[in-house]
Order: sequence, then C-alpha cells, then structure tokens
Amino acid sequence: MELEAVLWDMDGTLVDSERLWDVSLADLAAHLGGTLSAATREDLVGSSLRRSVSTVRAEVGLDPADEAAVHADGRWLLERTKVLFADDLPWRPGAREALAAVRDAGLATALVTSTYRELTDVALDTIGRGFFDVTVCGDEVPATKPDPAPYRRAAELLGVDVTACVAVEDSPTGTRSAVAAGATVLVVPSEVAVPPGERRVLREGLVGLTVDELRMVLLGDAAARDDHRTRADAH
Repeated sequence: MELEAVLWDMDGTLVDSERLWDVSLADLAAHLGGTLSAATREDLVGSSLRRSVSTVRAEVGLDPADEAAVHADGRWLLERTKVLFADDLPWRPGAREALAAVRDAGLATALVTSTYRELTDVALDTIGRGFFDVTVCGDEVPATKPDPAPYRRAAELLGVDVTACVAVEDSPTGTRSAVAAGATVLVVPSEVAVPPGERRVLREGLVGLTVDELRMVLLGDAAARDDHRTRADAH
C-alpha cells in the first residue's frame, strides 16, 4: 500500500502547547474558585474544549452540565489560551524538520486537532499554514477526538483513502480517534504514555523522522494485517 497522506495532530505533537494548556486550565480552575488536580489534568490531555471545561467545573464543585456556564467558561479558557499561544508557542523537537520533509516529498498533509479554529489560527502563525493542504479543528466536526470523525473528515477533504494515511499523534485520545477512523498511527508520546495496540507504532519523538520511515510504518501495518488475515483464513 502506498502512503497517500500524513495527518498531523497539533497540541503535544508539533508544538509543546500542552504545557500552555497546563497553565490556562489551572487558571480556569482558580478563576472558578478551586484547583485542578494532576490526575484530572492528565486525563484531559488531547480532550475537547467542552469536555475540558465540564471536567474542570466538576473538579471545583460546579455543575458540569450548566450549558450557559460551560459556554461562558469555555470563552474564558479560549481567551486565556490565545494569549499564551500568541506569546510563546514552542516547537516539539524535530517537528518542524519532519513537517518540511513530508512537504518536500510532495505528500498530501492535514492538521487534525481538537483545538477550536480561532485558537488553531493563532498557533498556525507560528507553525506555518504552508505545511498543510487542509486543517480540521475541533469545532468543525460533529464529534471530536476520540471519535473518528476528525480523521475521516481530513481524509475526505484530501480526497484520499484514510487507510492509506499515517496519523502522527501524542495522546491516547488522539490515537484512538485515528485508529477508529482507519489510519495507521505513529505515536510520539509527550505528556501521557500511550499503550501499545492495533495499527500503531511507538517512537520516542520526531527528531530524525524521515518520509521513508513513515512509509514503513504504513507498510509494516498493512503487512501485519495481511498476515493476520492469512492465518485466520488458514483456520
């Protein structure tokens, strides 16, 4: 199977923004009169804005199902995070070089993130829009990660078969989304460990990543699935 596209996660994969979310989520908890535990913060890595806000509200003893309050707190969190993104958005090691290598190879590319469009656009001022043919944000799909909708939408916009794509992810939530969509995943954990599983290859980081290695990720997964089917047929 030929590699047709590379689908990139953003937070924690390309940019070290999870550390900035650490700050803004802790600030939201303080704004609401409480504190955010380390365990809850870890659980929120890769989550949607709505789930993050509802979880923080529950953590500090407020109603997580109050729609008006969740919306208002979500706006507060977005505005706080936009300030942090505009001020300092550091690259993950090797990320810019990996993006450039994929672009230079002429492969189709997409940015697939749970982050909302208005905040993603701030991040793209640092990352560079020219690295991506399309971008899919958390407020542009009917359901976000771990639902498969974001990755399916990215493949649809690119006009490629999602099973011929490699997604690059750092979180369990994002990995589940890409696998459920049918992509093969190169997992580069940052804040939270990602367990081994189907259609995923774990790598320590993006430093030194080559296009040939991405092709091998897809080919290795396809070969493993063919071998599994062959053994199943034999029985």
